[in-house]
Amino acid sequence: MTSANELRSGKGDRDENFPVASWIIHPRHRALILAFYNFVRTADDIADHATLKPDEKLAYLDLFERELLGNGDTQAEAVILRRALAERGMPPRHALDVLVAFRMDVTKLRYETWDEVIHYCRYSAMPVGRFMLDVHGESTSTWTASDALCAGLQINNHLQDCGKDFRALNRVYLPRDALAASGASVEQLGLDQSPPAMLQCLQALAARNELLLNESRSLCAEVRDFRLGVDISVIQAYADRIVRLLKVRDPLRERVHLNKLELITFSLAGILGEIGRRAIGRRPVSNPGPAHDA
Repeated sequence: MTSANELRSGKGDRDENFPVASWIIHPRHRALILAFYNFVRTADDIADHATLKPDEKLAYLDLFERELLGNGDTQAEAVILRRALAERGMPPRHALDVLVAFRMDVTKLRYETWDEVIHYCRYSAMPVGRFMLDVHGESTSTWTASDALCAGLQINNHLQDCGKDFRALNRVYLPRDALAASGASVEQLGLDQSPPAMLQCLQALAARNELLLNESRSLCAEVRDFRLGVDISVIQAYADRIVRLLKVRDPLRERVHLNKLELITFSLAGILGEIGRRAIGRRPVSNPGPAHDA
């Protein structure tokens, strides 16, 4: 088999909706975080590859799993992550979870309900936050708020890229029941501009996702690690801004992403806000409790 690295899309950490192993994170953690990111990014690119057949994609994902677990040394991303995890005495559970999501991407093209999308996020996004918390030695009690933030980031991405996902992969993460409630159709995702029904559906989903992101606001205050808390505050600021844009813009007509000025502005707001919160010792805000499976 071709090395999975040769199948990479070219997308990297600077293309994400959140900072990856940013300068905020302590240097001792960055190599492990980047190893995890490169493993996940490569597996994601395999699942999204334009010319690979479904059985070939699944074979690569199975190979990634085997080598992550120590059975082979042909795929650099799996081997590097395996060794990095072993150095820290950490299990591969979160990396194995994301492989579940990428197999779903190969075999599942439609989602019936919001709960089905959240179930997908349980494997595609929540393990990333849980991994970051484990790297920093945080309590699993932080997972509830982290899960909400990671799912919110994922759904932001689904809404931002809904047209591209449909045209390139025939993959639709918008729940069928939400489309039906607005009178929209899947085929409208192939248009250059949303008809009123589709725009109503997209903006209603953005509003629902904003409520989900509200459940994550306690996270930066729940974690003990100062640098991680600041990093989370920046990510929350990005997510909040993007979801507000999605509530008023049409992702089929325009690119809904943060520009450089917004990235700087919301980074500073997140950093200063968390530094100020910790300086005055404000207590974490109450968390409404889990809204998804563990």
